[in-house]
Amino acid sequence: MSNQQLEGKVALVTGASSGIGRTTALALAASGMHVFLACRSEAKAQPVLDEINGADSGKVKAEFLPLDLGDLDSVRHCASVFLDRNLPLHLLVANAGLAGQKGMTDSGFELAFGTCHVGHFLLTQLLLETLKRSAPSRIVVVSSQAHRQAKGIDFAAVRKPTTSSVGLKEYAVAKLANVLFASELGRRLEGTGVTTYSLHPGVVASDVWRSVPWPLDRLMKLFMINTDDGAKTTLYCATAVETEKQSGLYYDDIKVASASGVAQDKALAERLWKESERWVS
Repeated sequence: MSNQQLEGKVALVTGASSGIGRTTALALAASGMHVFLACRSEAKAQPVLDEINGADSGKVKAEFLPLDLGDLDSVRHCASVFLDRNLPLHLLVANAGLAGQKGMTDSGFELAFGTCHVGHFLLTQLLLETLKRSAPSRIVVVSSQAHRQAKGIDFAAVRKPTTSSVGLKEYAVAKLANVLFASELGRRLEGTGVTTYSLHPGVVASDVWRSVPWPLDRLMKLFMINTDDGAKTTLYCATAVETEKQSGLYYDDIKVASASGVAQDKALAERLWKESERWVS
C-alpha cells in the first residue's frame, strides 16, 4: 500500500521496543499509521516512542501499551486498555518472542510456547471483533524457519518447564504453533475481510536471543542479518498490495514459501486451536 492508504490507520505491534519489532513500528509510523507499542517495559519502549513522535511534532503517532505475554491477566489488561480507546484496528503484528531461555510463564506454560503462542492467541481473540469491524485488516504472526525442526506438538509438555539445554527444541515447537495458528485463523476468518500471515523474518541478530549463553550468542550472531533486513518480510505481509487478498499463507524472503509438512497439518492446527481456547478460557 502507499503511505496515503496507510495514513491514519491503526496498528498494534508486540515486542516493539527492540529488534525487528522496533524496526517494524518505526516503518509503519513513517508510513502514517498510528502505532501502539505493546511491550513489557515502558522504559525500553520510550526511545522508540520518542523517535516516532519527535520533540516538536505536537502529534502523537505512537503510544505504549503494557503487555507481558507470559501473564494472561496482563494480556487481558492490554487488550482492555486498547479497546477502551474505541479506535479501529487495521493491523496486528504478533512479533514478540524469546529463544534460548528456560522455565515457565506466570500462566503455567513452557516459557517459549506460552510467550510466543498462548499470549498472542489470547490477544488476537480479544481484539478480533475490532479487527473485523475495521476490515480490511491484517494479522501478521512472526514465526521462524525453526518451526521445521519441530515434529509435532506434545500438548502435555507445553504445560511443563523447558527441558532442553538452551530451549531451542521448545522454541521450534512455539514457532510451529505460530504457523499453525495463522493458517487456522485464516480459514476461520475467510470472508470477513481480515487476512492472516505467518513468516520467517530471516535469522536476525535481535534481542530474541538475549538469554542464549556467552559465547554461543556471539558466535550465532556472526551469521545473522540485521533488524532492518529482518523486518522486510513482516512489512511486506503487513502493507503490500500483493498480499492484500492472500490469507493463511507462510512467507520467507518477501515471498510466499512452503511451511513444513507438519505446519500444514489441518487436523493439528484445529486441535491446537481448541486446546488454546480451553487454556485461555
